[in-house]
Amino acid sequence: MLPHIFCSTLTNAAKARHSLVPVMYNAENLAILSLLLRHGFLLSVSRGSKDSSEPTSFLASSEQDRRVWAQLKYRDDVSVLQGIELISKPSRKVFCNSHDLFLLSTGRRAKYVSPMAIGEIAVVQTKDTNGKKMWMEIRDAVMARKGGELLVRAR
Repeated sequence: MLPHIFCSTLTNAAKARHSLVPVMYNAENLAILSLLLRHGFLLSVSRGSKDSSEPTSFLASSEQDRRVWAQLKYRDDVSVLQGIELISKPSRKVFCNSHDLFLLSTGRRAKYVSPMAIGEIAVVQTKDTNGKKMWMEIRDAVMARKGGELLVRAR
């Protein structure tokens, strides 16, 4: 699933007050959802099929039918996830070094990206020491002194 489809799926589900949202199963979506879960935007994340959110149906389903189910969190009938938007677009990729990420995380503008507000997170795609892709929250990337592509921001 492309990142812009992932973002619009979660935003539309939050606005429509859905409790469970299925998204395509891939490493990027799973990593972003686990970051949203860790930062309190979601109640739970589980694997399932396109028909059921039961984890037992995940292994029985085919590769194209596998889904990750996210349970959205609500407080006083208002979604905690107000919106999730794409920073890097297919037509304009935004790459930042660790200093630019530090500027963004401390409330200053960098690389034509507006500064982050309080309670907002951003996801950075970077590489580990073996060259494999990994996804980190912007503050974790600053602490690890890693740069990378800014993917999405959630508020």
